[in-house]
Order: sequence, then C-alpha cells, then structure tokens
Amino acid sequence: MTVICYSPIGRISTSFLQSEGTPIQASAARNQKGIIKLREEYLSCLKDIEGFSHLILIYHFHQAGEWRPFVKPFLDTETRGLFATRAPSRPNSIGISIVKLDRIENNKIYFWGVDILDETPLLDIKPYIPQFDINLDESVRIGWLTDHLSKLNSAADNGRFQHTSEVIK
Repeated sequence: MTVICYSPIGRISTSFLQSEGTPIQASAARNQKGIIKLREEYLSCLKDIEGFSHLILIYHFHQAGEWRPFVKPFLDTETRGLFATRAPSRPNSIGISIVKLDRIENNKIYFWGVDILDETPLLDIKPYIPQFDINLDESVRIGWLTDHLSKLNSAADNGRFQHTSEVIK
C-alpha cells in the first residue's frame, strides 16, 4: 500500500481544549468562533477567497484514538459500522467542516461554526459552493440518522473517541 504524507498548511485555534464538550458538527456550532493561523508561505493562496461566504476546512483529527470497525455514534445508542458515521477515530483521521468566513487579517482567517479542537492541523481550505457541493433530490437518504437529527443541537463530544495517551501534536 502507498504511504501518503501531508503537511499542515496551518493550525486551527479554538476555545475547545479537549474533545469532551465540543460540538459534534459545525451546523450545531454556528455561534462558535475559530481562527486559522495559516503558514506564511500560503498567504498568496488566499487571493479571492473573501468573495466566498463559507469554506470547507479539511483537517487532521490530531487527538483521535485508535479506529475500530464499529462505533456507537454520539446521536445514537446502537453500534454502527464506522463508515456509516462521522466518528473522528478512523483509519485516516481526516475531518471536514463547512464554516462561515468572517474576515481575514494577514495570516489569520476568522470564521464561525467551529466544531474543532484547539491546535488542530489544517490540511486544506476549499470554497463552499452549494451548486457544486449539494446534490439534493428526492432520492437522498440519511440512513440511521433519520430518527436522530433532533438530538444534534444538544449533543456534544463526551471524549469517547479521544486519544488515550499523550496528545499527538
């Protein structure tokens, strides 16, 4: 198998210092503010990004524990297959969040809707474009979540997927 290595383009700064209590999805964290500290060599990559209201952040779950094929998701009491969930402990602990851009000052990108732990390594930023990113029609199904979405705004991380030994930085 091919080994794939990524280097962070920056770090995400938030008020969430541990997984416990962190919102589990960006849509439930609209009033939570975050700041991206972009590495200086990527500043020119921000050209024209202010024209977009929302961004897709792709990051590494740096405090995720070891993955397992079955997990109990935060919004359910039943065990589910890992790929039918958004649990952070995965074979490749990659996370995505769609956030609302507030402003950019030098190498800092201020945004709203953070469901991310402090000092999370940022891998990439993409503009959110509904016409590209949403494919909603009558055939869209959301599986086991159908009966659990009402719990989203009150659910928070309880630490069950956090790395149990020293935090990897």
